[in-house]
Amino acid sequence: MYRTCLVVIARNEAARISRLLDSVRPWVDEMLVLDTGSSDATPALARSAGARVAHFVWCDDFSEARNAALDLAAADWHLVLDADEWLIDGGQTLLELKQQRPDFVGSIELLDQFSDGQDRLAHARLSRVLPGHLRYAGRIHEQPQHRLPCRPLQVQIGHDGYLPERLQAKRGRNQALLQKALQLQPEDAYLHYQLGKDCSVYEDYAAAEASFARAAALCPGDVSWWPDLVARRMFGLKQLKRHDQGMDFAQTQLERCAQSPDFFFALGDLLLDCAADLPDQAPGLLPLIEDAWLRCLEIGERPDLSGAVAGRGSHLAAHNLALVLDGTDRPEEARALRQRFALST
Repeated sequence: MYRTCLVVIARNEAARISRLLDSVRPWVDEMLVLDTGSSDATPALARSAGARVAHFVWCDDFSEARNAALDLAAADWHLVLDADEWLIDGGQTLLELKQQRPDFVGSIELLDQFSDGQDRLAHARLSRVLPGHLRYAGRIHEQPQHRLPCRPLQVQIGHDGYLPERLQAKRGRNQALLQKALQLQPEDAYLHYQLGKDCSVYEDYAAAEASFARAAALCPGDVSWWPDLVARRMFGLKQLKRHDQGMDFAQTQLERCAQSPDFFFALGDLLLDCAADLPDQAPGLLPLIEDAWLRCLEIGERPDLSGAVAGRGSHLAAHNLALVLDGTDRPEEARALRQRFALST
């Protein structure tokens, strides 16, 4: 049998660490928490939940901390999670790793909770189940380095680190680390994308656009995060009232993002904002807005796409489309759409 270990780095996570450990404990042989300088009860709570606790002097480098934790865990399989995550489903899959040779990397489904005025859920699939010998590279948004085959595992993890109160607690941290990383790797498209995401989360849309534009220029080809970059960039351009630039960019992405409901949702949103600002253009834009949200419904939900927001291929697009139908004197069509998706009026 192969030994499995949950591997966590944490600091000042007393409010969350027990939730994570309690959710995973029945399914792994061991749990290791590497504390990076807590001033709260995180280490004590981790021990009481059954984890082995070690300490690490923080050095502004997530890979260094992750790799130190992996060295200490020294298991055949490592499940790498953060303290603001927890196991929702898939314990049996983790248990079965004990019978599987560690010759592949397993990806898990991450459900990101966030808020844009309403509670939302975004999907991601990340490589978090690692053979024991693998290690990370990258100061922040670090990635395991390997050439092994990847296998999607039926493991679902929750994450609430993007809720407003948690974001405020981390404000500035990631941006500073990303800027340090970019000093060493100024041509890294992924780092520019992540910096754009961070700026966007804190509503600095001008800085986000600069980073997204740079990432788009540097992107080497098809990458899993591309549709997310496109949708986020279009939203930012809408916020900046740079509608023409957003529509020009969208035009270049129609083929590349043809199966992304998030792309068409963002396109409809961008066009609607333009129509509101320029009423004389609204009659020409309304059919395009309607087509964008219809396309969302035709594609349907795509939780397999990184960053996909739940509902943009179903009820969120249907809600917006129903408002357009109401506004263009088609109440029966709007009513039928609301009934189809069980929407309130």
